[in-house]
Amino acid sequence: MTEPSARPNPMRRVIALRDFRLLFGGTSLSLLGDQFALIATPWLVLQLTGDPLKLGIVLALEGLPRAAFMLIGGAITDRLSPRRMMLVADTIRLGLTALMAVAVLGGAVELWMLYAFSLAFGLVAGFAVPAENSIVPMLVQSDDLQAGNALIMGITQIAGFVGPTLAGIVIGAYASSLTGVGLAFAIDAASFAVSAGCLVLMRGGGLPGAQGRAGEGIFAAIGAAFRYLWQDEALRLMFLLLAAINFLLIGPLLIGIPLLAKERLPEGAVAFGTLMAAFSAGNLVGFILAGSLPRPGGRGIKAILLTLLFGFGAMVDVLGYIGSTLDDFVLLAALGLGNGYVAILLFTWMQNRTPKEMLGRVMSFLMFANTGLVPLSQALSGGLGRYSLDAMFVTAGGLAVLVTLWAATRPALTVFAESLAAGAEG
Repeated sequence: MTEPSARPNPMRRVIALRDFRLLFGGTSLSLLGDQFALIATPWLVLQLTGDPLKLGIVLALEGLPRAAFMLIGGAITDRLSPRRMMLVADTIRLGLTALMAVAVLGGAVELWMLYAFSLAFGLVAGFAVPAENSIVPMLVQSDDLQAGNALIMGITQIAGFVGPTLAGIVIGAYASSLTGVGLAFAIDAASFAVSAGCLVLMRGGGLPGAQGRAGEGIFAAIGAAFRYLWQDEALRLMFLLLAAINFLLIGPLLIGIPLLAKERLPEGAVAFGTLMAAFSAGNLVGFILAGSLPRPGGRGIKAILLTLLFGFGAMVDVLGYIGSTLDDFVLLAALGLGNGYVAILLFTWMQNRTPKEMLGRVMSFLMFANTGLVPLSQALSGGLGRYSLDAMFVTAGGLAVLVTLWAATRPALTVFAESLAAGAEG
């Protein structure tokens, strides 16, 4: 499954693997292409209609099926294998984006096409996301999994920095027509073609493949994975902890940062962009540190996790009371760094903790908990932030602190720390 290497740096060992290089290269270009479609789609809707409601419908048509089919996608991934599922998904998305490019460049695009495109794209994403989050353990040794995850998540952040700017340049170069939008869809289609080609060339990532029990239905397979997750006390605790922290903090940050910039910071929109960049840059540094630094012992891991989680809540608590862009920048960069480090640590541990034949389903539960709760978190945060920005931050941060204190009393937290440390030693 992996190639031996005497090099001590885990990131070097991971990059030395042919299959991982193919995955990394294809994923990098695909993520970059996705940013072009991410900018092109809402711009096209507004160019065609100028109606924010129709833009909301298009975005909802993509988001809802992605969340609704994620658990089924995880079950099918465990039967087909992550690589096969990703290959099928990339091929379908290649066709969808190519058709959109042809329609836009040919001047034949209509709103109903965008509705159909968003619905189909979101549906395919529901199957692709579990596969994308379960393929790395099939390619690297467990000792190097943390480094592999750090590289993949790191390139996600970099694509998020670079992609929108490049897409804006391409679309803006043809401001008087939709040519730039069509080219953006064409670039995304080309990126899916490259990604699919890389997957074809890979030799690994085909496990477990068709390992579901004979005659076991899709929903029975999903139920079996949920029972496994719930019966493992340490896995259940980490799952609940991640879901709770994401629910409590992601919505307030996504809603609160633009409100903070608009209402209290003199730089306005510039401050908004700067603060979002600070959080993203912090995440990237956290990914790199988690992938390259050795993990501490069991007590050290437990102390670091609790300190970071407590710090998340405390920092969000005070965010609304700081009126300086520089101070907010430092605070959000630190918050992002801790978030990136913890995300890699917990994500990798959950992958190692889960049997490979169940990995797609367990990862689908994790991704569903993280992404499925975000719209509700945003809606609640928007309602509270409408009346009091300070109350929104204090409520979110205070509840996050309480969740951390609750987790600190759970015996399963010690089991988690000891198993993570044992994995590092082994």
